[in-house]
Amino acid sequence: MTVKDKIVVITGASSGIGEATAKLLAANGAKVVLGARREARLQEIVDDIEKNGGEADYRVTDVTVPEQVKALVQLAKDRFGGLDVIFNNAGIMPTSPISALHTDEWNDMIDINLKGVLNGVAAVMPDFVSQKHGHIITTSSVAGIKSFPGAGVYGATKFAVRNLMEVIRTESASEGTNIRTSTLYPAAINTELLHTITDSNAKKNMDALYDQVGIAPEAIARVVNFAIDQPEEVNVNEFTIYPTKQA
Repeated sequence: MTVKDKIVVITGASSGIGEATAKLLAANGAKVVLGARREARLQEIVDDIEKNGGEADYRVTDVTVPEQVKALVQLAKDRFGGLDVIFNNAGIMPTSPISALHTDEWNDMIDINLKGVLNGVAAVMPDFVSQKHGHIITTSSVAGIKSFPGAGVYGATKFAVRNLMEVIRTESASEGTNIRTSTLYPAAINTELLHTITDSNAKKNMDALYDQVGIAPEAIARVVNFAIDQPEEVNVNEFTIYPTKQA
């Protein structure tokens, strides 16, 4: 299993997909370094991983601050001696109609969902280029491959991530740096994303959908584990993950 002994940085790691992925990878022998804004939750997750025989560390990290993301990556190198994978998972989803003009939320989504990913890429790229291997995994969304009313700006950030990841893959292949990319397009996954919706109508509709069809974040964790577990010459670069019941 190639997951074993991989050194993996995960953002947005204090709950949901990030937490589930950290626990699964650690259980399979990876060394995980967790970043998020809630220190108490990070400490709980690291304690749980270590209690079960895994190796983990954390650093409080706001992905909108480049220096904090660089420090998270540096922690992985200092603690475990290198870096193999970054999972850019931090994100928010305050969906609303464009006409509602929640412009502060638009800017927050751009800062976290897009600039936060770019900060992760920038933090690992020098090491990945010099060592000529590395894996960048990023959470986009089904809203990054389809256009949904109410998700105009959210979808715009996720479409942008899709393009970014494919360009990194093709540039790396041309440059001979062997950097793998995997982009995730989750549909209705039961995480704290719904808590970021402030528009009452949007929240009501999304709650109803997720109550009906939502599935656990462990579904995405298994996909991340699968992507990392492939031989270095194999790049499985896109995954769309729907609940079976979701149309």
